[in-house]
Amino acid sequence: MSDSPRARSFPGASLLANVLAIIAGVLVTLSFAPFEQWWLGPIGAGLLYGALRMEGGGFLRAWWFGVGLFGSGASWVYVSIHDYGYTGMPLAVLLTMLFVACMALFPMLWMGLWQRFCSRKLDVLSFAAVFVLSELFRTWAFTGFPWLLLGNSAVGSPLASWVPVLGVYGISLIIALSGALLWNLALRRRWWAIAPLLVLWSAGLLLPTDWTQSGGQPARVALLQGNLPQLIKWSAEGQRRAANTYAAMTRAVQDDADLIVWPETALPMLRDQAEPFLERIQATLPPKTGLITGIVERDADNRFYNSVIPIDDPSAQYRKEHLVPFGEYVPLESWLRGIIGFLDLPMSSMQSGDSQQPPLMVSGLRIGVAICYEIVYPELVRQRALSSTVLLTVSNDTWFGHSIGPLQHLQMAQLRALENGRYLLRATSNGVTAIISPQGEIVAQAPQFEEATVTGDIRLQLGMTPWMHYGLLPVWILIALLLAPGLVLGINECLKARRQRPQDA
Repeated sequence: MSDSPRARSFPGASLLANVLAIIAGVLVTLSFAPFEQWWLGPIGAGLLYGALRMEGGGFLRAWWFGVGLFGSGASWVYVSIHDYGYTGMPLAVLLTMLFVACMALFPMLWMGLWQRFCSRKLDVLSFAAVFVLSELFRTWAFTGFPWLLLGNSAVGSPLASWVPVLGVYGISLIIALSGALLWNLALRRRWWAIAPLLVLWSAGLLLPTDWTQSGGQPARVALLQGNLPQLIKWSAEGQRRAANTYAAMTRAVQDDADLIVWPETALPMLRDQAEPFLERIQATLPPKTGLITGIVERDADNRFYNSVIPIDDPSAQYRKEHLVPFGEYVPLESWLRGIIGFLDLPMSSMQSGDSQQPPLMVSGLRIGVAICYEIVYPELVRQRALSSTVLLTVSNDTWFGHSIGPLQHLQMAQLRALENGRYLLRATSNGVTAIISPQGEIVAQAPQFEEATVTGDIRLQLGMTPWMHYGLLPVWILIALLLAPGLVLGINECLKARRQRPQDA
């Protein structure tokens, strides 16, 4: 089951393949922000494909790939647990390692099944299909973790024009397929691989660059980044500093803005507590200026919601639908609450908002909202975009500290703008606050870890991209077409080998 007799007999071949699998995961991380070496994505996928083909490959080797990917690409988990989760270093290291080990189970499961049941004769095709199946499953299982999707590297790459057509998972499919083709071309001299590689990477040049159209008058927006310290945010002093900071920043831009946006939980207090302050802010705004802020709401049943509200409409709000485990709710709360400080974070007892929430109507814009972590879910944002002309995400990336997390988060927001052909406004507590064009390009951004305001003109966008119209349907069809032949052949080979076993004995 190896590429060659030499691979079978080479001393230490299994160890080498495990190392290659780890390197493959690290290379995939380097294809994302802040490194943005998109060309390493296909190389990483190709190394994984080759490592899995070598003798002794299996579930464990695919797990090592996951360790390399999540150990390098999700290292920011340690910062959240240790720096802001009130957890000592030894326990924070242990929890981070446990998180990485668990996330690595996703590629292990799917790649192991691929080796077991798919025929080697068509494994170039089936490898790409199963790789994307593992990403789709990871997006859904246990509330999902669609971080470090292979297709995230498409921003700024030759594959960017495919994004509005196939979405991020379609890009993952192209990159994984390209990696397997590159391995066959470079290591096995399969010259036929050149043709599909050229088609995959050049056909996008024939696709339109603008699937949606601008309409209406330009709107001037101002996104405020207060850069307030997280560790005192929910104290009385933190509340005073937040109110004073955002009031002063608002006064500085209100005469020149149609829409002002404060970030997630900009005011560290409940909405009913903040109402007198918000009413004073509203009274000072020009009639044409709308203001949106992130805030925590409490309903009549004493349930709490992470929300975004326009301050001039008490009946309007968006309540976060997809909550972050342990950050906004604690699974098995009655058992786990109180064991360690990380499980007692502020805002860790939230309720989910409805899945069908209308856009916010502010300053003539229909604004589809995704709060913080929600922006990494392609299908969730697609649903928001269907009824909106502008997308908005507010976030508190202070939890990531100086890690690579905020820059990865920004890159995924760029993918959502490109997928849906909408301007996307991103207001964060300490960076990266930015205005993103419908082509996924950053129009303006604030420096991290500074008090700053990002201003610019946007247009509402009309029409739909193919991704908005069809969603995951084309990707599922491609997965089926690539996987079915190799799976049928593989199952037949297994059955044939089982029938022959008694005769050989």
